[in-house]
Amino acid sequence: MIKVAINAYGTIGRRVADAIKLQKDMELLGIVKRTPDYMAQVAMQRGINIYASDQQTKVKLQQAGLKVEGTLDELLQLADIVVDASPEKGEENKPMYEKAGKKVVFQGGEEHSIAGTSFVAQCNYDEAIGKKYVRVVSCNTTALCRVLKTVDDAAGIEQAIATLVRRATDPNDPKKGPIDSVVPDPVQLPSHHAEDVKTVLHNINLTTMAVKVPTTHMHLHALAIKLREPDAEKVVEGFDKAPRIVLLESREGYSSTSGIMDFARELGRPRGDLYEVAVWKDSIRVSNGWLYLFMAIHQEAIVVPENVDCIRAMLGTVDSKTSIEMTNRSLALIK
Repeated sequence: MIKVAINAYGTIGRRVADAIKLQKDMELLGIVKRTPDYMAQVAMQRGINIYASDQQTKVKLQQAGLKVEGTLDELLQLADIVVDASPEKGEENKPMYEKAGKKVVFQGGEEHSIAGTSFVAQCNYDEAIGKKYVRVVSCNTTALCRVLKTVDDAAGIEQAIATLVRRATDPNDPKKGPIDSVVPDPVQLPSHHAEDVKTVLHNINLTTMAVKVPTTHMHLHALAIKLREPDAEKVVEGFDKAPRIVLLESREGYSSTSGIMDFARELGRPRGDLYEVAVWKDSIRVSNGWLYLFMAIHQEAIVVPENVDCIRAMLGTVDSKTSIEMTNRSLALIK
């Protein structure tokens, strides 16, 4: 059993914790909390071991009525690997992990340089095998990598342009905007997302631009891809075969991101999570050598299976195909 510790229990950490508990080859040793909020209370109710970030925090959590097993330092001594799910605090935490001599999975809020290896399971699993530090890329980068790799394998990519329509923040965050605005993010083009994709798909010719909109559920991407072999049927066949990509049609009620989120809830997914990239099949068109499509990404959930696969890759326990199948089965992915 791979013994896993999770540092931070927020949007990503709590989802990864639940996913780890479903893996037959992994054991969740505990999660680290810094504040005695409702998420900590829920973790305790679920029987998840809670550790404090330090001794002072331990006292604070205990005074709030939480059962605390120990501190992060103590948890690190027990773990084979750590998932750092802290919001952009990986660089701050890394010296502690180095001192403990632990392997670490970082998240996409960190720079590629924190690990030197960035990861999307179906694209570059083997690059992470045996590595001490690996970064699971962001939700947007994960989606772009899955889709672009599939298209490239099916029909070859000469050039790709992606426009990202990004949700402003997560549903439980009341502090961020915009309100009643569409915000170029950034105004100076291109956006950084293409360079992030290239940390995984090293030779892809991609340009990206992005805007933020006042929603909290899902991103939407519009892609234009110049193909070496312009054939829409080949692309659809590629999507049909690829893991973690689902084809949906607007005539079936998927006319918006809210319809797709409702679909995930109807599947009975925890928190209504959609781990797959949702591509609108009826948006797929090829014209004058260019492929066009829309896709939707649930930002809270898409990187969860990647974290699970990344753990197996870093420990070198199984190959990519086996890990992806194990993870998909445990999380009840469509494919």
